Amino acid sequence: MTLDPLLPPVLIPLLAALCCLLLPAGWQRERGWLAVGATAATLLAVWPVFLGDNRELAWGGWLLLRVDPLSRLVLLAAAVFALLIAIYSLGYFQGAERISPRRAGGDQTDWLSDGRSAGWAAGDLGGPRIYEACLLGSLAFTCGVLLAGELLLLVICWGLLAVTLYLMIGLTGPDASEAARKTFLIVGGADTLLLLGSGLLWFQHGSTRLDAAAVHLDSATGYLAFFCFLSAAFAKAGAVPFHSWLPDCGEKAHAPVTAYLPAALDKLLGVYLLVRIARDWFVMTDAMYTLLMFFGAVTILGGAMMAIVQSDLKRLLSYCAVSQVGYILLGIGTGTPLGLVAGLFHMLNHAIYKSCLFLVAGVVQQKAGEVDLDRLGGLATRLPMTFCTCLVASLAVSGIPPFNGFASKWMVYQAIIESGQQEGGSLWVFWLATAMFGSALTLAIIVKMLHSVFLCKPSPQIRQRSIQRAGWSEVVPLALLSGLCLLFGVFAMAVPLRWFILPAVSEPVIFHGTWWAGQAS
Repeated sequence: MTLDPLLPPVLIPLLAALCCLLLPAGWQRERGWLAVGATAATLLAVWPVFLGDNRELAWGGWLLLRVDPLSRLVLLAAAVFALLIAIYSLGYFQGAERISPRRAGGDQTDWLSDGRSAGWAAGDLGGPRIYEACLLGSLAFTCGVLLAGELLLLVICWGLLAVTLYLMIGLTGPDASEAARKTFLIVGGADTLLLLGSGLLWFQHGSTRLDAAAVHLDSATGYLAFFCFLSAAFAKAGAVPFHSWLPDCGEKAHAPVTAYLPAALDKLLGVYLLVRIARDWFVMTDAMYTLLMFFGAVTILGGAMMAIVQSDLKRLLSYCAVSQVGYILLGIGTGTPLGLVAGLFHMLNHAIYKSCLFLVAGVVQQKAGEVDLDRLGGLATRLPMTFCTCLVASLAVSGIPPFNGFASKWMVYQAIIESGQQEGGSLWVFWLATAMFGSALTLAIIVKMLHSVFLCKPSPQIRQRSIQRAGWSEVVPLALLSGLCLLFGVFAMAVPLRWFILPAVSEPVIFHGTWWAGQAS
């Protein structure tokens, strides 16, 4: 009896998560390496699925699992990010000294040499043990969402992801409990709407199969189902008005948690669901496309304006992450194949450079003991590798050529201009101006961050502190992510678009211009 290729990406991390819970409390290093091995094995299991053809796994009349070009793209990205975060966590949770996120009153808690501290909210449950299990469980449930062939299975895995996110935020300590509860209320509430939308979709055409015919938005039931699904996608991606959990999570949670879930998996899944909504499950109207672009514009401006006034490094990056989601909404909201390609490309790019920036923040917090921008400075010479990777990711998120952020934003601009040629596209100038102004604000945010953390004179706290350079387990993921920022920018057409994005769209796309990184730089 052979195992269907669609099962290992779910079973491998799920079984490894159970093993993490069974290992003795003192085996933190072993759990860390088990997580690395399990995520690497999951990536190896995902690779033939990514390269293979569309396939289905049915049982008893139910379409349990299925894979198509879109799910293959997001599945591969999720497996890659899980492996990088697992490697990063080896050093992050096993160092001799850690500094927990700043408490509300301003005091801090030092980590003990064995990797435990008062910062582990679930210390009696084995905080590190729960972390590794949740990391692997999140990967298993993510694969379940992406491979689900039935709405019921998708909803179950989607809801379990909210549980693992809640647990991983709460592991930081008592100070993170409020952020964990807020996250669970917003994301969990949106999951309830997802369940309601699934029931309405079943009511519309009597099937829960994800490959059923698309629903026309010509009835109250259809619109209600659409908005239920849209709310779940917005909450998971961190778009306005369901965004407020993300800054609290970014500020309070451990850096690998933020880089893994809000910055990577949640963004991938939120956009994945949004694309399914707009392309496969509903027949969109011009009004609904305009609504997407409106929320995209509000998300860009709202997130950027909130980010620029922050003094906490991780909170600044979180609001900046909210802003970047707006570009994805603008791309998908154009309703054109080019806009869909641009949105998916920016989804992938955002996960790359934003995960890198959150991991940089983790190194800074770990080594300098601070995340307050007013109490940092001068780290460029003391953490040179961290600074170089941060600089690359910062230029990428700012949309500076020849990095990947510029390539995908430029395609979003193209798609907006193209949408102006369609009926009802008279607002394209406003959308384009908003996107470009948001890029200018993002550049200002990043300049502020780089100057405060790395380039200005060190604060008294930094001058008095002995700062060690990041270890290999932290530098390797940073170097790989920053390298992808450059690779996906310089070779945008030859690598990410040709190999990953265009096959996922499966529609002919017309590019209205070209750019060459050598001239752009």
